[in-house]
Amino acid sequence: MLQQVRVVIKYRHCAGLLSMKVTDDVVCLQYKTDQAQDVKKFEKFQNQLMRLMVSRESRSNLMEME
Repeated sequence: MLQQVRVVIKYRHCAGLLSMKVTDDVVCLQYKTDQAQDVKKFEKFQNQLMRLMVSRESRSNLMEME
């Protein structure tokens, strides 16, 4: 069973503020930072998340084909 999750990312250049909100309609997580090192960590996290989403999609497509 696939779970639907939404991720919203906002960056305000004038304030130097990065915010991320993740929700699945049951739990909502929010993170805000103005630290440059946190922004770099966030970029790594986002890349890992995208890779995971693509790999899960690929696996489900393979199962449907069989």
